[in-house]
Amino acid sequence: MRRRELISLFAGAAAWPIAARAQPQGIRRVGCLMPWPDSDPVARASVTAFADALGHLGWNDDRNIRIDYRFAANEPTLFKTYAAELVGQAPNVIVASTPPAVAAVRQLTGTIPIVFVLMLDPVGSGLVQSLARPGGNVTGFGVLEPSIMGKWLQLLKDVGPRITRVAVIFNPETAPHATLFTPEIEADARSLGLATALAPVHNDAEIEEVVTAHARQPGGGLICAPDSFVYTHRYVINAAAARHGLPAIGLPELVRAGGLISYFVDLVDAHAQAASYVDRILKGANPADLPIQQPTKYSLIINLKTAKALGLTVPPAVLAAADEVIE
Repeated sequence: MRRRELISLFAGAAAWPIAARAQPQGIRRVGCLMPWPDSDPVARASVTAFADALGHLGWNDDRNIRIDYRFAANEPTLFKTYAAELVGQAPNVIVASTPPAVAAVRQLTGTIPIVFVLMLDPVGSGLVQSLARPGGNVTGFGVLEPSIMGKWLQLLKDVGPRITRVAVIFNPETAPHATLFTPEIEADARSLGLATALAPVHNDAEIEEVVTAHARQPGGGLICAPDSFVYTHRYVINAAAARHGLPAIGLPELVRAGGLISYFVDLVDAHAQAASYVDRILKGANPADLPIQQPTKYSLIINLKTAKALGLTVPPAVLAAADEVIE
């Protein structure tokens, strides 16, 4: 599938809210801006889960809905290009996955409903007025609360008791709101006797530089921010961390690609959940009145192979709490 290829699951078009209400039996149109390449397995699984969830809600292929997908492959220019394409189609609703996609779409429309997925701190970033009543044309499903950073630090400390310093790897272009979590990270780190440092990166060379510098002193560990750039460059991060013996916590796919620990939501299921709000908006709901949904379940994933390579022993209590163990 080509990166710019339009994946059309259904046929037709309409504008929200007038057409959605004037033609209740007509075909609706949904745009989806995804952060990954279209060949990425999580992207494919998310597309399938989203379409299946809509199908269970009565939105069926060739009958009453069409979904147009764009895959930005974590390219800043493609986020903007594809956002413009989707907005230009005047769909009934746009699903935007991750902060860069949300920002690109939101800059272009204040009227088309936007349902976000995998969004960091929508209130703190100024995207919505409040969790209970977001206001405007944006609502959706958050992915991480600041308090969860304390859990990440605790897990790193539990598995790597000699860790005294933690670097937070993120890309300020694709995770511009990551610094909103800095106060919570610093406070939780102090309570655990850890020092923290932000480590912004933009490319593979900077990843290598940051990891190498952090490993020059003993006791290092890595927090890999829930960031589409970090996701895309997870193999580079893991390779650098392995060379320098640094334990890393981050997204589920980071661990499945060789990282140590993840405590996060299921990326695919998050997109399936978005179908419920798309359904409500297509039936006439105002996004301003749909409360932001926060995660209700986080899954703990541990890579025992990586732990062994790092010379670490996972405590029995942590192992028993794991939802997935990679051996």
